[in-house]
Amino acid sequence: MAGHVVAVAVTDNLPIFELAVPQEVFGTDRRDITDPWYEMRMCAVTPGPLRLSGGGWLDPPYGLDDLVEADTVLVPALARATQVDPPADLVEALRVAYGRGSRIVGLCTGAYVMAAAGLLDGRRATTHWMNAQDFAARYPLVHLDPRVLYVDEGEVLTSAGTAAAIDLCLHLVRRDHGAAVAHEVARRMVVPPHRAGEHAQYPPPPVRGVPSDALSPALEWARNRLDQPLTVNDLAREANLSPRTFARRFRDTLGTTPLQWLLEQRVRLAQELLETTDDSVERIAHRTGFGTGANLRQHFGRVSGVSPRTYRHVFRYRAAAAAPPAARPAVWSTPDGQATAARSDGGAA
Repeated sequence: MAGHVVAVAVTDNLPIFELAVPQEVFGTDRRDITDPWYEMRMCAVTPGPLRLSGGGWLDPPYGLDDLVEADTVLVPALARATQVDPPADLVEALRVAYGRGSRIVGLCTGAYVMAAAGLLDGRRATTHWMNAQDFAARYPLVHLDPRVLYVDEGEVLTSAGTAAAIDLCLHLVRRDHGAAVAHEVARRMVVPPHRAGEHAQYPPPPVRGVPSDALSPALEWARNRLDQPLTVNDLAREANLSPRTFARRFRDTLGTTPLQWLLEQRVRLAQELLETTDDSVERIAHRTGFGTGANLRQHFGRVSGVSPRTYRHVFRYRAAAAAPPAARPAVWSTPDGQATAARSDGGAA
């Protein structure tokens, strides 16, 4: 079965990091996690070889004709000259690709080309905070939110810069293959398994006297105890901070409250268990710290927009549909078999 094709638009003097991120997430063969995996194609916007920022050259084997046929089109960050004057051929290629059903994704200043193509008009979007004022002036029809890490508008997605590109790419894996697969990719990349798009991309300066990594041990401690009652005081004690300082530092660093973060972590764990086990909703509620099925249903629906039962049904239906016919009878025969059968055609789980 052919994999989901991700086409990356390669422009001249493209920043290396924003090109390396999709290569690591989509271009690395991870069929041992789920098969089929993505097929990534680097598509030259103009005939190569093309420069990379910081030195080096790239001569992509694909072009814009290949880009418009991809399932997902990804536009990484751009050199400043390309931001302010996007290539007309690339702008038109994005319109054509979107018109034929491709998912269009902008990393950092890649949002400039999407906006030039009119794909962000009337939509919420983000870009690197340093470009926010300029972007808003050039594209007033876009509902720009420079505070967040990334924005998912269905088939049009945008992210802030650098590390937020990783967050958005992992978010795409989560949509396509489910939380368990995305978490495994993150584990191999040694990055946090999930940062919600609403987290702040540019938090205020840290509280004086508190080290920047003060929260990390407490967060890891909490992730390993989501089945237990946890309070802000518990997390503050693990961080060796007063509850008031901890809560302030938490919001400054993550852009949310400790209790909201705990809720999101519990819902993400519930999603993974719904994907990878046959546990009942009541059992999953106990394993994720919600206590009762009613509590799980309430909070899961608020965060995910669907009920746990619907989430499991849709995920399994799509996973089964993506599997070869001969393999379908055995798809759900083992608790961990679900992740390997996840769909790869770009739909949301």
